[in-house]
Amino acid sequence: MKVVTLGLGANRSFNACPPVETLVNAVRALDTVLSDMHISSVYRTGALYVTDQADFYNMIVRGAYEGTPRALLSCIHDIENRYGRDRSQEVRNGPRTLDIDIELYGNTVVHQKDLIIPHERMLERAFVLVPLVEILRNSADTEESGLSLYESCLEREAVRSQKIEKFLDSSEFQALMGRP
Repeated sequence: MKVVTLGLGANRSFNACPPVETLVNAVRALDTVLSDMHISSVYRTGALYVTDQADFYNMIVRGAYEGTPRALLSCIHDIENRYGRDRSQEVRNGPRTLDIDIELYGNTVVHQKDLIIPHERMLERAFVLVPLVEILRNSADTEESGLSLYESCLEREAVRSQKIEKFLDSSEFQALMGRP
């Protein structure tokens, strides 16, 4: 069993559900896949790379997973599809009903055409680093988690200058899910 870290983001409605509601539904689906799941707060962030689009709502979930990285990728693609993602119709880095990225998969390193772990751009993205640091600060194993590396990345000017603000505290998000 590996501890995995997934980044979730959305900035488009799906079937009249606003992006945050889509995140709630996606995290509920992930709750059936991951055990001992921890959920960050939700952050409203400015779009990177393709900036002429609505702000995103981003978060991190971290939990234990028994399968392979490829099996996890397949599972998250199924969840994305369930909530309106159609890769054949989208612009790279453009608007999304739901995006789920594998950021970390224990200490596993994968470098394949369609799967790179750790995620190749996670250290340049405030929308990954801020919620990741939030979760790791509350973790029992912060010594081995890479927390100091992620905190130092937050100090880089290119990361500090990105628009990010807490939108919904983790406990408020969990209440929307019906979790205590």
